[in-house]
Amino acid sequence: MIEPFFQKTVLTNGLRVVTVNQPQLHSAEMVCYVGVGSRNETPATAGTSHFLEHMLFRGTAEHATSLELESAFEMIGGAVNASTDAETTCFHSRLHPQRLAEGAQLFAAMIRRPRFGDLEVERKIILEEAMEDLNEKGEMINPDYLTGQLLWPGHPLSLPTIGTLEAIRAQSLDGLRHYLQQYYTPTNIVLTVAGAVEHGAAVAAAEMAFGDWHGIPAPPPQRLPLPVETALPELAWIRDSDSQINLQLAFPTPGRDDERQMCFRVLRRMLAWGGTSRLMHGLRERLGLVYHVDANLSMFVDGGVFSIDLTTTPVNLVAAVGETLSILAAVRDTPVTVEELTRVKQSYLYALDFSRDHAEEMATRYGWGELTGCVRDIEQDRHDIEAVTAADLLAVARDVFRGTLLKGAIVGPWKKTDITAVKKLLAKF
Repeated sequence: MIEPFFQKTVLTNGLRVVTVNQPQLHSAEMVCYVGVGSRNETPATAGTSHFLEHMLFRGTAEHATSLELESAFEMIGGAVNASTDAETTCFHSRLHPQRLAEGAQLFAAMIRRPRFGDLEVERKIILEEAMEDLNEKGEMINPDYLTGQLLWPGHPLSLPTIGTLEAIRAQSLDGLRHYLQQYYTPTNIVLTVAGAVEHGAAVAAAEMAFGDWHGIPAPPPQRLPLPVETALPELAWIRDSDSQINLQLAFPTPGRDDERQMCFRVLRRMLAWGGTSRLMHGLRERLGLVYHVDANLSMFVDGGVFSIDLTTTPVNLVAAVGETLSILAAVRDTPVTVEELTRVKQSYLYALDFSRDHAEEMATRYGWGELTGCVRDIEQDRHDIEAVTAADLLAVARDVFRGTLLKGAIVGPWKKTDITAVKKLLAKF
C-alpha cells in the first residue's frame, strides 16, 4: 500500500513546514501546531495557554473583530478552530487547496499580529467554561484533574488546562502578551498541510506569511516526577448532585519514547474499542452496568497515564468497580488468546489504512509528530503492531496495572457505604 507522501522543510527562521500529499482529496487541512500547553504553566499562570488560544480569535491587525477573521476563513472554504492540551496548542481549518497562501496569511495574522480585543468578554466566556468542571460548592468534579492531582501533586499537570478561577480572573493583557512572546516563536511552531497539496506551494505560502519573523527558543517545561507507589490505591471521592457517578481509574505509564509504546496502544484497544472489547463486553453487554466505557492513553515526553473512564448509576457503582478491576486483573494475570490478539491487531491495522483517507488524521500524525519529536509513518506502525505478542502485553499489563500505582476519582451521589465496599475491592487488586 502506498504511503502518504510526507515532506518537511525548515525555513531559515526555524519554522517547520510539513505536508502530506493526498491527491485523491478535494480539500486541504491546514494546522498550526505550537509547542505550549498547560504543563508550561505555574499555579499563578494556570490556564494561560488556553486563555491565549481564545484571545487570538479576537481580531488581528488586518481583521478588526473575530467576526471579520472568521469570515475571512470562510471565504477560503474554512472554519477555523483551536484546542489546547498539556503540551500543545493547535489552530486548524479546512480550506480549498488553491487557497494555501491566504490560509497561511490568516494563521500568521492570528499568531503574529493579534489585537487582544474584548478581554473582559473572553474572560467571562472562559469562566463559564471553567464552571462546568465545578459542583455547586465550587469543588472540582472533572475526574481527569482529580486523578492528575494524585498522580502528579505539585506539578503543572495537576492543574486544570483551563486554569483555576483565581488565575483566570487575574489574567492580564501584559501577561498574555509576554506569554505569546515567550512561546509563539518560529522554532516552536509547525505549519502542517494535508490533502490535495504540493509541498512547494505550501512552503512558498509559509515563507510569505512567516519568513520575516524571528524569535528566541521557547523555555522547556517542568519535567514530570517519577511515579510514587503507595501501600494502597488512592481515590478522590467528590459528591455531586447528579443522577449518575463518574468513575476514573488511572495508572502512570512511561513516556512516548518508551519502546513498548505500541503494546500500550494495542492494550488500550483490547480493553475498550468496540463491542467485543473486554470492558465493553463485560460491563455493558454481559452485566448492563454502563452505557459506555472508555480506555484512554496519554503519553507525554517523559511520562503518561492509562485511564479507564465510565459512568454508572449509584446502585451499580460497587459492581462496576469490581468488574473493571476483575477485567484488569485478568489482563495482568492471563495471556491473551491467539484469536483475540489477532482480531484486535487486524482491527488496528485496518484503522491505520482508513486514516489515509482523512486529512485531519494525516496532519496529526505528521505535524503533531514533528512538533513532539515522534514522527511515525503508517508502515512503521504496521510493523510494530504485527510484532506485538501475547507475552509483550502480559509483561506491560503486569508492570502498569498494579494497585500500588492506582489512582482514581469517583464523582457523584455516592453513599458512605460505597467507600468501604470499594476500598475492599481495591485492597484485593
